[in-house]
Amino acid sequence: MGGTAVSAELIINAMGEENRVALLEDGQVVELYIERRRDASLVGNIYKGKVIKVLPGMQSSFIDIGLEKATFLYVADIMRDLEEYYSAFVDNEIVNIDYNRNEFIGKPLSIEELIQEGQELLVQVSKDPIGTKGARVTSYITIPGRYIVLMPNVEHIGISRRIENEETRQRLKNIAAEIKPKNFGLIMRTASEDATKEEICKDLEFLLLLWENIQMKKDKLAAPALLYSDMDLLFRSVRDFMTHDVERLVIDSPEEYERLREFAKNYFPKLIDKIELYEGKEPIFDAFAIELDISRALGRRVWLKSGGYIVIDQTEAMTVIDVNTGKFVGKESLEETILKTNLEAAKEIAYQIRLRNIGGIIIIDFIDMEKVESREKVLRAFTDFMKKDRSKSTIYNISELGIVQMTRKRVRDSLERVLCENCPYCEGRGFVKSTRTITYEILRKLKKMNPQKGSTIIINANPAVAELLSDEERSAVEDVEKTFNVNIIIKEDNNIHQENYKISVV
Repeated sequence: MGGTAVSAELIINAMGEENRVALLEDGQVVELYIERRRDASLVGNIYKGKVIKVLPGMQSSFIDIGLEKATFLYVADIMRDLEEYYSAFVDNEIVNIDYNRNEFIGKPLSIEELIQEGQELLVQVSKDPIGTKGARVTSYITIPGRYIVLMPNVEHIGISRRIENEETRQRLKNIAAEIKPKNFGLIMRTASEDATKEEICKDLEFLLLLWENIQMKKDKLAAPALLYSDMDLLFRSVRDFMTHDVERLVIDSPEEYERLREFAKNYFPKLIDKIELYEGKEPIFDAFAIELDISRALGRRVWLKSGGYIVIDQTEAMTVIDVNTGKFVGKESLEETILKTNLEAAKEIAYQIRLRNIGGIIIIDFIDMEKVESREKVLRAFTDFMKKDRSKSTIYNISELGIVQMTRKRVRDSLERVLCENCPYCEGRGFVKSTRTITYEILRKLKKMNPQKGSTIIINANPAVAELLSDEERSAVEDVEKTFNVNIIIKEDNNIHQENYKISVV
């Protein structure tokens, strides 16, 4: 691998109700994944669906896969005859591969020629429902393993772009060509870089069994039906994130620690020694200073070390990021001051985009620079910083006004949309932490308190939070009562802001 070596580790806070996985690089959080039991991601799930409406004007259709909202299938996401399929895949380390599917040999087919209403299709969720939009599906099925991604009905071999050594790439291409079954494609993932042929073959055997099982279910079940569900976040963390540069995985739940070790023992024995149990008294995300980074990632304004700052505004259509000099006046010329601020901002913006998982259209307004070489230097720096990102992005040239336009693949909600909801106090003009987020904060605080046995704990909270604690999350509250042998009383208080609460012991 080229570039400077980065020390990486995975830190996992496993609560059951909400699991959080943080990827740290040189001690700093760069990616955060949150999965709640009640709204786990659908990405990667495979369904037998039914076409309920074809929209010729939009060259798309709606597919019923059994969810509350119908899913969206675009014409370019429909598998066509292999003879017409053009090998336009990219060497990209992602599970849901963007194929540039509009490039085909011969005349492009319209959606009416490909599918009809009432037709049953095998589809896979490529994007979770986001905001008011339903999930997006594709009929290009991809089944990820640790070392490879299996693509049924596609003749193709690809290598992850993150593998830069040409000798290694050629070795993996040779292995893939040797083991690839007919009518299947293979993408060699980043983790395959250090894998033996035997390990890759074992991965392939497992994925082929999964595909065989999916086919059997497809023949037995009527549409709409779930045929395959991807692994939960904790297992995916081992499978997808533990590349050779990740030195360890630290998890705070003894039960999940044993489950991950058993999973690794069965499928990835090399990784067992990298899995550690956190046994500190301080909550794991506090011990690694991750909670501070999460709070900072929800702020609209982010200060730079120089005294400048960036402002991040997320809207339904796009995200706009503005750079300001703030308190930074510099000691050199105005152009040098602006250039230094913009270079510092470029690094921070790339970091914030990744941490906040900002997707879709992004507009960055750097401070105006008169010199062309200054603008080019900032664009080069920003492009280099974005290379660490797992999600595919396209960055366009910087304008004379210092504006950079870019797009970043959006598969799941941004951090802000996961942790926050429209503020009832300002009628949606801003955000507050959601009632569920506050509920989980209270549960974490209760576990952290380690109260005296037989004591009574009184929680005063906003009515919405109190209701959630008393109803849906009552079992979690009862678990705390049993664990510490205490009595917990939950009281509603209309005068308490939704984000605030009071815990007292009597």
